[in-house]
Amino acid sequence: MRVPLSWLNEYLNNNSNGVEAAGINAEKSGINAENSGIILDAEAVAREMTMTGTKAEGIEYRGSEIKNIVTGLITKLYKHPEADRLLVSKVDTGEAAGVIQVITGADNISEGDTIAVALAGSTISGGKKIGKGKLRGLESNGMMCSPDELGLTPEDCPGAVEDGILILDPGIPSGIDAAEVLSLRETVIDFEITPNRPDCLSMTGIAREAAATLDLQFVPPQISVVEQGAAAASLAVVEVKAPDLCPRYTARVITDVKIAPSPVWMRRRLRAAGVRPINNIVDITNYVMLELGQPLHSFDLAGIAGRRIIVRRAADNEKILTLDEQERLLDSSMLVIADAEGPVAVAGVMGGEGSGISPGTKSILLESAYFDKTSVRLAAKKLGMRSEASSRFEKGLDPENTIIALNRAAQLIEMTGAGKVCSGVIDSRPEPQERRTAGFRPEKINSLLGTAIPVSTMISILEKLGFKTGVCGGCSENDMIQVEVPSFRGDIVQEADIAEEVARFYGYNNIEATLSAGSTLTQGGITRSRKTAAIMSCTMNACGLSEVCTYSFTSPKVLDMMRVPAGSPLRDAVKIQNPLGEDFSIMRTSAIPEMLGVIALNNSRRIAGGGFFEIAGTYVAQEQSRTGQNPTEQSLTGKSSAAEKYKYMNEKLGDIPVEKRALVIGLYGVLGASDTQGSKISVINPGKKADFLLLKGIIEELIDVLKIKPVDFEPLCNDPLYHPGRAAKIIISGICAGTFGEVHPDVSQAFGTPERTYVASLDADMLIGCAAGDDKNYEPLPRYPAVRRDIAVLVGEDIQAKKLEETIRQKAGKLLTEAVLFDVYKGDQTPVGMKSVAYSLSFRAQDRTLTDNEADSLMAGIAEGLEKAFGASVRGT
Repeated sequence: MRVPLSWLNEYLNNNSNGVEAAGINAEKSGINAENSGIILDAEAVAREMTMTGTKAEGIEYRGSEIKNIVTGLITKLYKHPEADRLLVSKVDTGEAAGVIQVITGADNISEGDTIAVALAGSTISGGKKIGKGKLRGLESNGMMCSPDELGLTPEDCPGAVEDGILILDPGIPSGIDAAEVLSLRETVIDFEITPNRPDCLSMTGIAREAAATLDLQFVPPQISVVEQGAAAASLAVVEVKAPDLCPRYTARVITDVKIAPSPVWMRRRLRAAGVRPINNIVDITNYVMLELGQPLHSFDLAGIAGRRIIVRRAADNEKILTLDEQERLLDSSMLVIADAEGPVAVAGVMGGEGSGISPGTKSILLESAYFDKTSVRLAAKKLGMRSEASSRFEKGLDPENTIIALNRAAQLIEMTGAGKVCSGVIDSRPEPQERRTAGFRPEKINSLLGTAIPVSTMISILEKLGFKTGVCGGCSENDMIQVEVPSFRGDIVQEADIAEEVARFYGYNNIEATLSAGSTLTQGGITRSRKTAAIMSCTMNACGLSEVCTYSFTSPKVLDMMRVPAGSPLRDAVKIQNPLGEDFSIMRTSAIPEMLGVIALNNSRRIAGGGFFEIAGTYVAQEQSRTGQNPTEQSLTGKSSAAEKYKYMNEKLGDIPVEKRALVIGLYGVLGASDTQGSKISVINPGKKADFLLLKGIIEELIDVLKIKPVDFEPLCNDPLYHPGRAAKIIISGICAGTFGEVHPDVSQAFGTPERTYVASLDADMLIGCAAGDDKNYEPLPRYPAVRRDIAVLVGEDIQAKKLEETIRQKAGKLLTEAVLFDVYKGDQTPVGMKSVAYSLSFRAQDRTLTDNEADSLMAGIAEGLEKAFGASVRGT
């Protein structure tokens, strides 16, 4: 809401009495009281209004760049001796610079004209400086100004010659500031108005707030209408057929209309408020809308068939040609203003072309109505035309303001000679609206705010805002005080709303900070779940992966691209009721397609390799097995093992959509390589090619950081997403926590990724639930040295290294502290169908130094166990 300060000043009077009673500091008011009235300081007004809830977004000083431009009288004018199209003039600028010579090419001036002259050293609109100069050998000491050079538009200067010199009214003294004569300087404050305060979308609404903030007296415009001629009801008829959408419709009839430019003062105010002047009738309706917040509309009465206004719902597929010359298709949800032949306006949005004001208009019907806010908002949205009027109607206006605004417009029409006001008002609801009341308890408000504000101060604040409180008399702190709520304050419905009004005008800065009076205080902090998720992100970053963020919306097509079989739970997706398109029509059940999309995008831009991760949300429509809720500190208390923690998370909640978090990892290419421009794109294992073991190592590092035990890896052979024989499952306490491996070539081709692309999808909620958290166990440094032995055995190619390690640990018992696989060999030195597997073993006792004989005995037991279990033969120790 753009508020010119001079316009705001019209509704305020100095009110030095009662400042102390209202609890408002007079020094903060930004007002200097003088004999000539009050002077508002823009910065002080903006600051204090912001502190009381009416936020000032900025201050514009219009015309501040225009300097040293004065009025002048052309006393002599003749042709330039060296140029046919130039004129030499003598301009009397009075005491400003005396008589000066100005050369101009304008042809719309003559001797005796009063003009605006930019003297040498002046600045015109736009910040351009004017100096002395010579034109064809003759000196020019300034410049005659056109409207554009003064920051004016053709609407501001009706009748002025386009691109010509602005001719001022005769009789204006010479040598005075032209900016003051033309009212070019104006300070405008731009206020942000919240949707619950439509009353502040008006000058009077802002003035009322300013008066209460700055301890001034609010002076509303004095409205009186001079009526003459026939009764309005005899010239037009109004019928409301949809009272639910139009509870009140008022109208006046104006005859002997003279369409002309509106007065200069009105055009200047409209322009400063951001509204383009058009003609006197339209300008008056816009002026009243800005002044009182009530949109008006004027119909050419000759364009109303039968002079009958019918307020009704539109018929489906009914059409109207609006003022913007667009044909609009209506439906039965919209409210229209119609005549006997069809719609002439979309109620609260825009008028029709056929009944608009034109230069030949002689009589008008002036409309001021209250329309249902929801109806106006939906109609404006469907038709794609949002106006200043609709933006006000859709927030909810004051039904009582319709008649006030109608009379104000009639007053201005009569006052400016734009027409004659017929007697009487057409009112579809002449009964006054029932007054609303609300009660408040001063003790309750003070308790809520933590203050000790006197009752008299509360009463004073509310009265300044338009509440009627009656005589307080002996009101005590415990009394329930009833107040009459102004009709324009639809946001006041309960005691808490009144407390807010008291608080913001008493001053939030005046309310001392106090601790909560509650017996229990909640200590803030980060939950265990968020801490663990942060650790997971940091670990992935430490491994050199880059975090990505992708959309949760996806296309059903990606399930086919992933080769997801029919009947798979991944196909049970949550469908979006109002999707942006087919590509965003479901919520994803897996985040792998988005990760493959990231890899494909980077690969298409010639980036040689990369590693990425995301902790992504996935969504399942029919969930039978787990809640998807993150565990809390309290819920995991007492659950020591990973299995116990995850069992808590597997409680059935029902067949409802749930969100699960997944940790998705993607690798491709040569990691740590450079792109075609030589820029480094990764720091993970520089120069190493992405492969299955690298991905497995990243997962093992994460599991080690989270201290999750026990964890196993099992081959995954039947998942169509992965390459057969190059994928694995992650098993935590017997439960599958995720899968990883090389993407199947068909899937890679479908997504446009390199053939050797690797992905992993882990259940992030399970990892978080099974993580050890901050629990740390102290283990003292060993007192006795370890004994190390190596063992290499020949086994069949299908024997898993994990099975061998399990047997080694079982046979070695507690004395084995470490078993590391360091070599797997198949070649000429091994029989066909066999492979050599080598382990480095470390033995240590806590109470003594092991002897060689004890170590040899352990190795012999291990060799015997491997031979019995797998037919292994020892190659060497």
